[in-house]
Amino acid sequence: MQRGKELGIHSRITHAGANPDQELGSVSPPIYQSSTFRFATAQEGARRFAGEETGFIYTRLGNPTVAALESAVADLEGGAGALATASGMAAVNCIYLALLEAGSHLVGTDALYGSSRRIIETEYSRFGVTYDFVDTSRPEKVAEAVQDHTRLVFLESPANPTLKLTDIAACADIAHRSGALVVVDNTFMSPVLQNPLALGADIVIHSLTKYINGHTDVVGGIIVFKTRELLERVRPVFIQSGGCMDPHQAWLILRGLRTLG
Repeated sequence: MQRGKELGIHSRITHAGANPDQELGSVSPPIYQSSTFRFATAQEGARRFAGEETGFIYTRLGNPTVAALESAVADLEGGAGALATASGMAAVNCIYLALLEAGSHLVGTDALYGSSRRIIETEYSRFGVTYDFVDTSRPEKVAEAVQDHTRLVFLESPANPTLKLTDIAACADIAHRSGALVVVDNTFMSPVLQNPLALGADIVIHSLTKYINGHTDVVGGIIVFKTRELLERVRPVFIQSGGCMDPHQAWLILRGLRTLG
């Protein structure tokens, strides 16, 4: 939404991702509860499968309702694009799977959300990923922990449930000087109060289950990227790992998003 950059946060919340439906003009994005999409011709289908033409194919690969939610949250975070996931942990795991490999190292906030930390310690460690969880409220501890093979610095600020705060800009500077990417879990602050991409982060994640949905009736997650290049690097893993969001989930979260402010 181009005009979003000129509007205040509450107006952006109202309009983000809400482009009127092109078919009938509905200002509330329709629920496209469809697994597959029809092509006008076999040639159009071939072009879409080949990546030569944009358009929807199969909901695991993309869906109009889910795309509306992705556009909305990306706009509010100031990102280049987003991928909506079935849960917050699906978002976390997608990032780990896409950006870590055997021999790589992660530095994380010691008070990181329990499952975000536990899966590194118990599962990714089995495949040769090493890690250090440190007090990221002290940037010098991050600097001490970063190594030549550090690929991710994973911050959560405020942390869940300790509310520990981290200087995102300072830690991003440290990480980037070492060639690492910075991921920030922004669930507890929301895009209304904090935009980590503007502070130097490369990726922002949310558990949409919390403030962005706001009604305690949906589980969901999202990954927001600073650049399209990084999004396209992660997208194949997102598609192949299968953690996509259901269209009805996306519609409910879009509804909840309107009262985020």
